[in-house]
Amino acid sequence: MSEIDSLLRDKAIEAISVWERPSYASNPALKKLRALGTELWLDTGEIEEARKVWRREFQAMTTNNTLVNQVIQRGEVDESLKKLIRMIPVDKMSEQERVMELGFAANCVVAIRLIRAFDAHVSVELHPSVAEDIDRTVYYAERYYAICPERFIIKIPLTPEGCCAVHRVRSKGIPVNYTLGFSARQNYMAALLANPSYCNVFLGRLNVVVSENGFGDGCNVGEKASLATQRAILSIRERGLSQTRLIAASMREPSQITKLAGMDVFTIPPKVVADFMAEDQETNSLHSHVAEKLAVNIQPEDMRPYFDMLWCVKENVHKMALHLGSMDYLHLTGEDIRTADSDFQTHLFHRFTPEEKLEIREHGKIPDLKRWISDPTISLDDLMTQSALQSFTKDQMELDNHLAKLMHA
Repeated sequence: MSEIDSLLRDKAIEAISVWERPSYASNPALKKLRALGTELWLDTGEIEEARKVWRREFQAMTTNNTLVNQVIQRGEVDESLKKLIRMIPVDKMSEQERVMELGFAANCVVAIRLIRAFDAHVSVELHPSVAEDIDRTVYYAERYYAICPERFIIKIPLTPEGCCAVHRVRSKGIPVNYTLGFSARQNYMAALLANPSYCNVFLGRLNVVVSENGFGDGCNVGEKASLATQRAILSIRERGLSQTRLIAASMREPSQITKLAGMDVFTIPPKVVADFMAEDQETNSLHSHVAEKLAVNIQPEDMRPYFDMLWCVKENVHKMALHLGSMDYLHLTGEDIRTADSDFQTHLFHRFTPEEKLEIREHGKIPDLKRWISDPTISLDDLMTQSALQSFTKDQMELDNHLAKLMHA
């Protein structure tokens, strides 16, 4: 373990061993959600923001490149980072490698602060630049885990290389949050093939992509995809083929908490939690909706098949997962997955060019569907995953610039 990792490990142990943490109140509605089988996570890196809504029912927190960037840009942990900078060897690393090293440390520092404050598990994100590099993904996942195996859950993005890396680190007992998923079929494939601890549907963005692109009001699109994915994941778990649990992520309003009660996990922004608790819901009105098949409004009607992929798992996806599962997992490559994707015509992993990725990044987290919809090889869920990854890349670039300036201050 390097000097910097050793120090971070000591800080993590210290954070876990804090004996006197604030005593937080319980909330009846959140308690009922827990009774329905839903784990509750808070989606923030902000300690003071979290304290306002943290209740006994919460047990974990999620951070990402965007949330960590918000904390770092305010300079809240600059002093801690300056101490770590002195441990990064100047003569053995390039400028880019030093920034990567400091970025890794920054994520750990933010997460350890959350552990100290709330004694929670924390889902930590990798640098987006390793999203298509199996070895580097495994390297950073193992480093994260070594620093805080008691609390860290490692986020790995939903790319072909990410899928390969998930299986490798899961074989070593490392908990993984396979993130940036948007559909039942993406997560069905992932659960069968790589068995991550958690997978996701970023439901709020699905509602927005429909409404902003003028294909309907967006109501229930993300919720329908989430519930369908939960049923697909349950079917795999019940057959003993995976232990993966599903996270309903990117919630935008308190009604989504009610509509999705009974799902495995919610990760909720503080404002949505505050609004939900302010409604003072009758606990008797909360019940599981996992079996419910919600109606959605997609216009024009002939566009419905384009969106149906969000909640439908076709046979070719199942066959692709079985085919890849018959191969040597520890030597499976991203190219193997892309080839199978082409052979089985699943269109889960389009080969976006660098120019296309840049175009997606510049447009933002909600893509312009009219730009991509005419290409039958680009599926909506895959496009949404790429848009999310490029959005995080943009925030990571801003964070990296701040860290570079800090190194030379």
